[in-house]
Amino acid sequence: MSVPHGHWKTTTFIGGLRLSGMTAPMMLDGPMTGEWFAADAHKVLAPTLLPGDVVIADNLPAHKSAEAREAVEAVGACLLFLPPYSPDFNPVENIFAKVQAWIRRVAPRTIDALQDAACGAIDDVFHSQAAACFTAAGYEPD
Repeated sequence: MSVPHGHWKTTTFIGGLRLSGMTAPMMLDGPMTGEWFAADAHKVLAPTLLPGDVVIADNLPAHKSAEAREAVEAVGACLLFLPPYSPDFNPVENIFAKVQAWIRRVAPRTIDALQDAACGAIDDVFHSQAAACFTAAGYEPD
């Protein structure tokens, strides 16, 4: 298989993980910024949250947006951050690794094909393995 030459752009995939699978997935054309994360928190994530839910984020500076925190807390949920350099405690990291492997296997070459591949990965990987990823990260799912 040949790899096309050219200038590569960053495409960012963001989403939450529940025991039942993926929640609030979004793909954006470019890197994650505080502005993008705040928009995602308001328009995509917050509508899926229930009072008492806990949102755990890593320490990417974009995740520390005050607007994102306000969106999460406005629905009665809580935003917490992992300790620095602790991807082992983030269950979604295992899922994202599986999604990346799925996408590499499909080898999409357009943004539409990439979105289709991400949807296929979510359907296949997230729903079948979500609870196991929480256990692997040291959490005890009820």
